[in-house]
Amino acid sequence: MNKDITLVILAAGMGSRFGGLKQIEPMGPNGEFIIDYSIYDAVKAGFNKVVFLIKEENYQIFKETIGARVEPHVKVEYVFQKNIDLPIKCEQLEKREKPLGTAHAILCCKNVTKEPFMIINADDFYGKDAFEKGAQFLKNINLNSEIHRYGMVGYKVKNTITENGAVKRGICNVEDGYLTNLTESSVERIKDNTIIATPLDENKKPYEVSEDTIVSMNMLLFDPSIYKCLEEKFPIFIEKSIRENSLDKCEFLIPDVLFEAINEKYATCEVIPTSATWYGVTYKEDAPEVKKSIKNLIKTEENPEGIYPNHLWN
Repeated sequence: MNKDITLVILAAGMGSRFGGLKQIEPMGPNGEFIIDYSIYDAVKAGFNKVVFLIKEENYQIFKETIGARVEPHVKVEYVFQKNIDLPIKCEQLEKREKPLGTAHAILCCKNVTKEPFMIINADDFYGKDAFEKGAQFLKNINLNSEIHRYGMVGYKVKNTITENGAVKRGICNVEDGYLTNLTESSVERIKDNTIIATPLDENKKPYEVSEDTIVSMNMLLFDPSIYKCLEEKFPIFIEKSIRENSLDKCEFLIPDVLFEAINEKYATCEVIPTSATWYGVTYKEDAPEVKKSIKNLIKTEENPEGIYPNHLWN
């Protein structure tokens, strides 16, 4: 019997980045968004449920567009990321409009993800190989392990950059196949074709990285044991934010929680390398190249090696 595995798509920020869901630019030949290709690849790889983490005010338009296309093909759940029901009563946080970060987003999904799951960003094209590798990892997770086994699909940095400017990437240190450190950085290919990473920490200087350096694209793999960790860390995070008077800008982030879990020997994080190429619209100039790249992946008489049908959901 196939093991249940779920894809959690972090989409609460889509409206703010694109000016509303109606303004998302179609990338496929029949109006498909990047998110359509992610779900298609996930279903083909064996994921049998999709959870959309969205803002409540986007529910109707989201369901009528993306939801209407995929609901006939896979079980779908909708979860709202709202700054209420916090473990510590805080009126300022409840009134805050900006979401509280990726770790809080995952915690919001607790009641609908009782099985191993993968998280992805809604607006990144991850590629078929990445979903296949992620599905295989999740299906082999031992839920009874004393130290929990989490994972991260790792990309070669050369496969994740755009020619139109710098992009944010997590530069990974990997030892014996496990993640030991992650440095959030601005990454860019410069004129002499070298790739430069500039840590977002202002105290660290830019440095050159090889094309095969592993980076994180926020494609993370968990089992429900992560919720115990999140529930323990969230009140501590809120109390710290209150003390530091940072309630307007603080973010409860999943990489921070993950590394605390690693350092406390609660979990490990295995790095699963992928040969996939990332596509995304970091800059408006990226859109034509993304459309062209997806077109080259569509199966036609002229391109029999393509992996996607022309009408994705037919």
